[in-house]
Amino acid sequence: MNYLDEVIKTVKILRSPDGCAWDREQTHKSIRQNMIEEAYEAIQAIDEENDEHLKEELGDVLLQVLLHSQIAQDENSFNIQDVAKTLNDKLIRRHPHVFKKNENTKDTKEILANWEKLKAQEKKERKKTMDGIPLLPSLLRAMKISKKAVRTGFEWKNKDQVMECFESEIKEFKNAKTIKEKEEELGDILFSLVNVARWENIDPDAALERANKKFIKRFNLMEELSKKPLGDLTFDEYDKLWREVKEKIKQGE
Repeated sequence: MNYLDEVIKTVKILRSPDGCAWDREQTHKSIRQNMIEEAYEAIQAIDEENDEHLKEELGDVLLQVLLHSQIAQDENSFNIQDVAKTLNDKLIRRHPHVFKKNENTKDTKEILANWEKLKAQEKKERKKTMDGIPLLPSLLRAMKISKKAVRTGFEWKNKDQVMECFESEIKEFKNAKTIKEKEEELGDILFSLVNVARWENIDPDAALERANKKFIKRFNLMEELSKKPLGDLTFDEYDKLWREVKEKIKQGE
């Protein structure tokens, strides 16, 4: 049985007059957030190295693709076959070293450079370097913006200059007076920190998520060890318990 064809039919039935009222009511915008959430849940499964969980979450991501495609088909715009054809054509077009006999590019760096050239040729209507950057989560978008700027030659000479920029942004934040100024300067700090991450070959999104998980682990252990509700602790008691938790986790690693 071709289960891909089966699930396409299932989604079509769900959107039909005899299907599910909720599914029929959905629009591209109403389920927009679902695409983001399902993608992040798939990423979580990848980080967990859990194949069963990943299989399920990839199915949820696929569901979003199928729903959007069916909504478009119901509006006489496009369908899942059009989506598949567009993707297939793009993959073949951007891999000439695989699908064209006269292309001998095999080195990874050359392949990536060629990929960017082909993308640029496909989107000649875009006049500026920053045109076409997708609406990603802000941390990922900042990295993409930074990398695009670097391709034009807009780059520091060394790591010391990157750190100087980061430190100067912190000083400007400290000198900010209004909430609006502080918000702007904090944004500059975060953007400059993304550049620090890029120079150190660190994924800032992954680094922040690691910090999130570490904090949750420590906080959960605090709740377990505390002899009274955390809300009843004084600052000094909080600080002492936090240090105790850090040491326990460190010894257990």
